[in-house]
Amino acid sequence: MKGNGAKITALYCRLSQDDGNVGDSMSIQSQKAILEKYAREIGKTAYSFYVDDGYSGTNFQRPSFQRLVADIEEGKIDTVITKDLSRLGRNYLESGAYIEVFFPQHHVRYIAVNDGVDSDQNGGLDITPLRLRKNPRPSQHPISQKLSVMQRFLLGQ
Repeated sequence: MKGNGAKITALYCRLSQDDGNVGDSMSIQSQKAILEKYAREIGKTAYSFYVDDGYSGTNFQRPSFQRLVADIEEGKIDTVITKDLSRLGRNYLESGAYIEVFFPQHHVRYIAVNDGVDSDQNGGLDITPLRLRKNPRPSQHPISQKLSVMQRFLLGQ
């Protein structure tokens, strides 16, 4: 973690288990480079990488993502940056719950670099669900399960 004890920026990288590489894959290395460059460009020099290499985006029970959530809840993070919306997750309802509810409740700015999403610039992220729905590999869960996930998330369960 780079910083001096103040709030940091989380640079979150994820790549599906389908990649099959051991250690940091080329895509993870590429994501890290993109995120670090972008963070520096916007003046975010205190940052930490959170990397889930080999984890599906349809499941949010990923080790680094869970550590990210815990750090947000502890007030350690003020910004989360991903390469694009699909790196956060491929379940658009659950991703939307984090982007539209969890992050704002914790005063966390969210940026998806390649999708042009920035919660500070967009005055809210009402365009996010549309972009998430265009995801080429959406979750395979039935809609009733997705709605149940959203309801539990909103109720804090």
